[in-house]
Amino acid sequence: MPAPQPFEIAGHRVERGTRKSITLPVSILPDHTPIGLSLEVHHGKRPGPTLFVSAAVHGDEVIGVEIVRRLLRAPQLTSLRGTLIVVPVVNSFGFLSRSRYLPDRRDLNRCFPGSPSGSLGSRLAHIFLNDVVLRCDFGIDLHSAAIHRTNLPQVRVSPSDRVTAKMAIDFGAPVVLTSPLRDGSLRAVAAKNGTPILLYEAGEGLRFDEMAVRAGLAGILRVMRGQDMLPAKGIARAKVAPHVCTSSSWLRAPAGGLLRTFRAEGETVEEGDILATVSDPFGEVETNLLAPAAGILIGRAILPVVNEGDAIFHLARLSPRAVEATVDDLATQLETDPLFDEDEII
Repeated sequence: MPAPQPFEIAGHRVERGTRKSITLPVSILPDHTPIGLSLEVHHGKRPGPTLFVSAAVHGDEVIGVEIVRRLLRAPQLTSLRGTLIVVPVVNSFGFLSRSRYLPDRRDLNRCFPGSPSGSLGSRLAHIFLNDVVLRCDFGIDLHSAAIHRTNLPQVRVSPSDRVTAKMAIDFGAPVVLTSPLRDGSLRAVAAKNGTPILLYEAGEGLRFDEMAVRAGLAGILRVMRGQDMLPAKGIARAKVAPHVCTSSSWLRAPAGGLLRTFRAEGETVEEGDILATVSDPFGEVETNLLAPAAGILIGRAILPVVNEGDAIFHLARLSPRAVEATVDDLATQLETDPLFDEDEII
């Protein structure tokens, strides 16, 4: 196989066997400070696929930024085959203001494919999609729960997509589940254009979680190993088969008051188990929140003060463990009811 040629992106040239930091102009703030899309390209000495890893599409999802920081320092990258494009912060506007959204309150993950003459979010989406995402064979997009909620490390795949199903097996997160392709989302538009994306969800908005960070970093390296971008040395396979989840529901507060939770994310529960209790401030009235079915808790609320109807626990139904799952087996299991994503909770 011939040696790879220099990699070109948005007018920039990266020689084989080198890495280069690049900033793509996006906008100028009202105080005339320029804002750009900063990325780093690692172009291997040997040929291989092109992968992007992105974080902070939602500005408050800082766990992905830390995962990317550690990825860029992983010693395994010295043996890279192909090309890795890393974007630590996609939504710089939200990241700087510690907000999930853009300054106009738009969700960047509903702005794709974007337009060079549209809203701020539309322009940013257009640049990221065309200059980065569609240059790649596949991608990994890093997310967390929104502020005041936390997620168990999990990967989400597109229904019936064998590419992301294989990536999910390689990643080795505790839970694999379907997440539907939403209109205007990065995954939906990228899939339509032939770039499958695996979504990683873990932890809480505006907070670091060491387990979530380590699981994310290890998973990315495993995916790169599985795509023959990295050698196997120093990259251990996951020791436990993932839980495969085919449907889910949010369990909501039965009353307003003070919340006491008795279960944590990652625990399996049976129908009728008491998950939490909501009490009035005087302690005179207590209402239990019961598990309506068996499953695994993949997310939960953090705040102890709740209103009636607030989302408290995200309960996912379990399929049999995929101990010897093939890509086809996993994809088939995940073709049933899709799960909710972060934007459908409230």
